[in-house]
Amino acid sequence: MTPSSMRIAVLVPCFNEEAAVATVVADFRKALPSAEIFVYDNNSSDRTIAVAREAGAQVRSEGRQGKGHVVRRMFADIEADIYVLVDGDATYEAASAPRMIDALLTDRLDMVVGFRVDQAETAYRRGHRTGNWMLTSFLSSVFGQAFRDILSGYRVFSRRFVKSFPVLSDGFEIETELSVHALELALPVAEIETPYYARPAGSFSKLNTWRDGFRILGTILKLYRSEKPLRFFTAIGIFLMLVSVGFAVPIIITYLEEGIVPRLPTAILSMGLMILAVLSGSSGLVLDTVTRGRREMKLLAYLSQAPLNNNL
Repeated sequence: MTPSSMRIAVLVPCFNEEAAVATVVADFRKALPSAEIFVYDNNSSDRTIAVAREAGAQVRSEGRQGKGHVVRRMFADIEADIYVLVDGDATYEAASAPRMIDALLTDRLDMVVGFRVDQAETAYRRGHRTGNWMLTSFLSSVFGQAFRDILSGYRVFSRRFVKSFPVLSDGFEIETELSVHALELALPVAEIETPYYARPAGSFSKLNTWRDGFRILGTILKLYRSEKPLRFFTAIGIFLMLVSVGFAVPIIITYLEEGIVPRLPTAILSMGLMILAVLSGSSGLVLDTVTRGRREMKLLAYLSQAPLNNNL
């Protein structure tokens, strides 16, 4: 049970959700009567703002297009003890929020992710399901233990997570960044199954399977490069080294047999690739030290915030 003195903020990013936002506000008002509901509009061209206000939500706007920009503004503006982040498309069950908050408090977690269990065939398009599985598997292989649903838009956070999280993403890859941030700092997190429904009539998905899938994959690669530089640049160095050796072996064999170097340009190329391989490995070593310092700063920022139980 959530203490009555605890401030709960429901954050709803919206872009052209006129058909669904009123349902989202009403459902979360019923599920979390003491919570404040904030709808952040992202340049909608329909009546999203008017409908959200009529439903009783506090409506604000973010002019820079993209979900990442909206989440950054939300996290910076809103003061609360517990934050519930949910999409404004009425596909998530508001009744699951109390269970997620209870898990956050009981287990002293920093993030609880709503693991989507689709209730209709149209809720989860085949391309999105496949893309989510591929990206989740890739994230698991790169960062170790991962989530089962890294792209879920339904999450509950502690204040210390929200106020120490440096939002860098612009668009829908924000969910990936949230997951990686929790993994790299080894923060206490959990997943709770929650029903996932099809959008209501008149509401349309803003996701593009291929475009956003490649953007999310690109985000993972960028995060891998910045958070695991030693592995990243060592892998590149090993690849360049193998190519260099592949070019060099025939030249060395010819030199040992005939005493000449018949393909001087290939020999120069092989030497250049080997130099690049060494430089890549050296870069990885230097950047790994820098990354450790950055991770320490993130952890200190996280620890500077009071734990949730201190606010009870």
